[in-house]
Amino acid sequence: MPSLSHVDTAGRARMVDVGHKPDQRRVARASGKILLAPATVALVAENSIKKGDVLAVAEIAGIQAAKKTCDLIPLCHDVRVSGIKVDAKLDGDGVTVTGEVSSIGPTGVEMEALTAVSVALLTVYDMCKAVDKGMIIRNIVLLEKTKEDLNAAPD
Repeated sequence: MPSLSHVDTAGRARMVDVGHKPDQRRVARASGKILLAPATVALVAENSIKKGDVLAVAEIAGIQAAKKTCDLIPLCHDVRVSGIKVDAKLDGDGVTVTGEVSSIGPTGVEMEALTAVSVALLTVYDMCKAVDKGMIIRNIVLLEKTKEDLNAAPD
């Protein structure tokens, strides 16, 4: 059985030391969806939700969340984020959110991308809860993660 990287020899949780790892360009993309009632979809499309512009606020919330991931996830490193994109799109049965986070550093940004998507979807939920009691958040998934050596020649 392989050893666990986030547990010491006594079985206690620990943060992995990544100080020896080289900086690399890292990118992670995630997505998720919240299902809404047809009437709620219409209200969001008309920008008639009383709390404001649902999609814009969700995108900003996702950006803020990605920057605060290490404050939310106990064993997550404080990552020097170089870029965050959060896109909330209304579709036929709800809102789909995609998030992309990039960084140059010794550890990946998967948790930042997943946190961005999760908090953006929770923001949609919060903004629509007064008019929709049946919302469902689902399919939060990491779509892709890449790492590239900084001295690699560009294509």
